[in-house]
Amino acid sequence: MSDNENGLSIFALGGLNEIGKNMYVIESANQILIIDCGVKFPDESLLGVDLIVPDITYLVENKNKVKALILTHGHEDHIGGIPFLLKKLNVPIYATRFTLGLIELKLKEHKLLREAELKEIDENSNVSFGQVKLEFFKVNHSIPDCLGIVLHTPEGNIVHTGDFKFDLTPAGNEHSDIHKMAEIGKGGVLVLLSESTNAEKQGSTPSEEMVGAHVEEAFLKAKQKVILSTFASNISRVQQVVDAARKTNRKLALLGRSMMNVVAVAMERGYIDVPDDMLIEPNEINEMSPEKVAIVCTGSQGEQMAALSRLSTGNFRNVEVLPEDTVIFAAGPIPGNEKSVTAIVDNLFALGANVIYGTGSSSGMHVSGHGYQEDLKLMLTLMKPKYFIPIHGEYRMLHHHCQLAERVGVEMGNSLILKNGDVVDIKNQVARQTRKIPAGNSFVDGIGIGDVGDIVLRDRKQLSEDGMLVIVLTMNKMEKTLITEPDTISRGFVYAKNSEELLHEVNKIVTKSVNELNESDRREWRIIKQQIKRSLGKYLLTHTKKKPMIVPVIIEV
Repeated sequence: MSDNENGLSIFALGGLNEIGKNMYVIESANQILIIDCGVKFPDESLLGVDLIVPDITYLVENKNKVKALILTHGHEDHIGGIPFLLKKLNVPIYATRFTLGLIELKLKEHKLLREAELKEIDENSNVSFGQVKLEFFKVNHSIPDCLGIVLHTPEGNIVHTGDFKFDLTPAGNEHSDIHKMAEIGKGGVLVLLSESTNAEKQGSTPSEEMVGAHVEEAFLKAKQKVILSTFASNISRVQQVVDAARKTNRKLALLGRSMMNVVAVAMERGYIDVPDDMLIEPNEINEMSPEKVAIVCTGSQGEQMAALSRLSTGNFRNVEVLPEDTVIFAAGPIPGNEKSVTAIVDNLFALGANVIYGTGSSSGMHVSGHGYQEDLKLMLTLMKPKYFIPIHGEYRMLHHHCQLAERVGVEMGNSLILKNGDVVDIKNQVARQTRKIPAGNSFVDGIGIGDVGDIVLRDRKQLSEDGMLVIVLTMNKMEKTLITEPDTISRGFVYAKNSEELLHEVNKIVTKSVNELNESDRREWRIIKQQIKRSLGKYLLTHTKKKPMIVPVIIEV
């Protein structure tokens, strides 16, 4: 039960002090509404982990109160966690038409579509949950059909902006509804939750119109194939490629499963205009003159198995990067991905390609979908909130956003920088952060959710750094004595043929460790294993400066 029985509570299970796995919760005494349900991609320290999703233990414990999941848009960090949520909480999902199309792809893959309750909304929708009424407003981002959310509650109006920027010349006519935002602000906003990704960047976010002109110019100058890599969800960028291909009389191929799936959804639902005879299959590329071909593919972030990475190493079936092909990175690298992106750029240059790349808008081929400081200040000015909670950003971004809020009129002390699990309780229109709930990460490894914890990750890290030694002991079942010399198997620690002397010494230490135990201790496998790990670990650290995982295996005969 909520500790704020007669009021309202706001907290995040993901999306604060981090980029990704967004999940925000609005709770009253008798109901819970969830906004967004995203994933985060692991860094190199999380060995073997495929995805990171929010820990939803609190929601499962209060599942009778959870009424709905409302989505602001269709990016992975906002919808990627839905299959994992639905496996534990089958709640109705409210999303726009394009976002629902992307969700359906995910749910089909997880065999959850038949049971899911999907409800379509748009900027004109009104939805009620008890005393809380929801309306929506259109925002511009780097994917179609994005919404901000207004929750009309007995305590006052709460606004969640979703991800946004203000683009006066957007692609696909995806204009922000500034007039409606102003009307919402006039009606009074108690709490504003606004995204903070680019809160450190001065000025206004450049327009998509600039990218379209640069893409067309690159197509006109290209001597051979044009290969453009972007996020599969960036349908406006794909439309710019389609337009440039049409003007330069090129056919278009799509590479990468996610790119093909998302474009298929966009075409089916009318979010992209592709001439009937433009698309070709990947195996048709080599049959055409290079100057008549354009390719849109995934892999702008250096993902190892994505199409662009495989193209750069010559491992994409039926498609090659040839000298004088033009390769365009139409997305800036997400922090942490720079090294893998640079490796692909190097590979492409080595193949003789003309590579156009750069961070942010420096190449002219990409602009952010997130608002810079002037965009964020405009949103704050339109909404005029009493309280402000910056979301979707690392701590420094949230900090800068709070400074912007105070500069445009939010009272000092009314901006709240939170961590995941920090609860803001609202009562009598006064907001206070005084308590916490459990919040953290759940790791997805293969088909398992939550199977990987700190101990497993620690073991994987140890294995990756120092390898392992398996010590096989054959013991007399009755007398509990060694029958033969231990058999030592090294994996990732030392190469056995070059380390015979070391492994011989290992066997001597193991034999001595077992023989020194009294008879009663030798009857306890646990004690034998502990003794071997202790004595052998100390020796190996002293003589090799390594700490391999030591795995004793006892066979009784």
